[in-house]
Amino acid sequence: MAIIEYLDEVYPDPPLMPADVHGRHYVRAVSQIIGCDIHPLNNVRVLKHIQMQFGADETATKTWYRHWIAEGLEGLETYVAGAEVARRFCYGDTVTMADICLVPQIFNAQRFDCPLQDYPTLIGIFERCMALDAFRATQPNTQADAF
Repeated sequence: MAIIEYLDEVYPDPPLMPADVHGRHYVRAVSQIIGCDIHPLNNVRVLKHIQMQFGADETATKTWYRHWIAEGLEGLETYVAGAEVARRFCYGDTVTMADICLVPQIFNAQRFDCPLQDYPTLIGIFERCMALDAFRATQPNTQADAF
């Protein structure tokens, strides 16, 4: 997130943080929920560790992932929907750091076949992000090292 804020300051057009203090607080809060609560339990390093340390097979690893992604997305859905500032994206109608943090989590949840019907606000935002060239062009399967 520090890199995203750095890029926002060095290349301010388009802005990735809202101009108003309350908007910046909200975008940072959403980003931190994702970056500190959801992502750490579901990154590849953790999944490999539970496989190596505890002998978790693919089914157990997916069960772990699905549980923790559901816990995180449930709280995030409640927060974003309850704040009543999301429209097309997490904060209004422009892409912010929050959307940049959200997209990879939903992308991975889909990859692990997680049920996502209980998160209509987040899925709507994700779909609108994925309609943009910038998000489509950066999907993992479009990268040179994709396998």
